Amino acid sequence: MKEKVYNFDLLLNWRLFNTISQIDRFDASWASFEKKEGENLQYLKTIATIQSVGASTRIEGSKMSDVEVEELMSNIGIAKIVDRDAQEVVGYFNVLDLITEVFEDIDITINGIKNLHNVLLKHSEKDEWHKGDFKQHSNAVQANFPDGTNRIIFMTTEPGFATDDAMRALVNWYNQEKNVHPLVKGATFVYEFLSIHPFQDGNGRLSRLLTTLFLLKSGYTWIQYVSFEHEIERNKKDYYRVLRSCQAQRPNEDITEWIDFFLGSLINVQYKLQQKLQSTEQANELSPKDKSVFVYINEHPKCQSKEITEALGISKATVKRILAELVLKKLIEQHGKGAGVYYVVV
Repeated sequence: MKEKVYNFDLLLNWRLFNTISQIDRFDASWASFEKKEGENLQYLKTIATIQSVGASTRIEGSKMSDVEVEELMSNIGIAKIVDRDAQEVVGYFNVLDLITEVFEDIDITINGIKNLHNVLLKHSEKDEWHKGDFKQHSNAVQANFPDGTNRIIFMTTEPGFATDDAMRALVNWYNQEKNVHPLVKGATFVYEFLSIHPFQDGNGRLSRLLTTLFLLKSGYTWIQYVSFEHEIERNKKDYYRVLRSCQAQRPNEDITEWIDFFLGSLINVQYKLQQKLQSTEQANELSPKDKSVFVYINEHPKCQSKEITEALGISKATVKRILAELVLKKLIEQHGKGAGVYYVVV
């Protein structure tokens, strides 16, 4: 059965209902997780923040690894933010930090969205002329092909009154709609936001930040402890394929495929969060020395045994023994060969 959601068709079937039900069942049990885990959640939030900032900016072309992102964020008060990638990373971090801290006070309004965009591009000299304001020039979405050619997939909303009106209609719908499930409502907003492409630049990054904002405001507070952006980066090809498939039908398209992809991504990050919580619970049963190695690997993915030895001041033989035990307990994984062996948390 197809229904209208905003201006779009959406197929309502058992798969959609089951997916929403699965997400909400986890959400219902989150309070007990939160109470049980306590301080461990702050650690998970730090890791998720690094992954989210790194992944979302890389989707748009940044070359910074999570390790480089972590280093920059650790020195954010004293580092000179001169290159484009660093400017985007710091801007994304600032907005994400703002959202997770005061999401209840951020209104879904035109001004509220413009303010977030202004913070997002605060450090970008290149974007000084348009940050915090809707686009002044057309910005059609194009597909690039291996032979070097490209073609327009769809025309985004024209700048000026057309963009203003489209964003005003979308924001009004979001605030007034009471019957659509919040997960579907948020996914629909993000889809239309990307289709309008209201800003000259930063639309993709802001759409993912708005996703976190919508989820938090709808009560899905667990989202701050796992990276939705990392999931999108991992499935970047499908992300763009699904968007283009739906947007090629504009106007009045069917967005069932997009909603399925969006909710499926949430299912995947929920599973990853459950895995992280289980690993953390097992880690709490380790000896202090073993746990210090586990924590270090979690904080420094792809680290090597020599690095762990030097950082923690533990003998090489002891580190080797602990690593073997953690691999056996399936808390960490060993990758690479010879001198290139490194470790990551499962």
